[in-house]
Amino acid sequence: MTATILVIDDSPTMILTLSTMLRDAGYRVETAMNGQEALDRLEEGLRPALILTDVNMPVMDGLTFVRQARRRKATRFTPILVLTSEMQTETESRNAGASGWLAKPPRSETLLSAVGGLLPP
Repeated sequence: MTATILVIDDSPTMILTLSTMLRDAGYRVETAMNGQEALDRLEEGLRPALILTDVNMPVMDGLTFVRQARRRKATRFTPILVLTSEMQTETESRNAGASGWLAKPPRSETLLSAVGGLLPP
């Protein structure tokens, strides 16, 4: 079965770029424009194998999303990668409960390597 990855970003261009990279690698992709929309999708029953989230977004930022996702039984242990252009965010991301951190925009090889390292074969 193909793994589903939830991509959360307020930039339609970044969602398209990330989704294309992931789909080309064989993953199924779901998207959300901010952390609150992503939480709503999870509450509706979406169960991604991995989540990619931007940090700076309206309504609910990525680090708040990570903290909220970690409080939910269904996503407590789901791998979450944080994407950001801010260098100081790595420590904040880990403290919030993120599984990893990538500089934005990630190269395809970097993204797929990080995703592959967090998902079972």
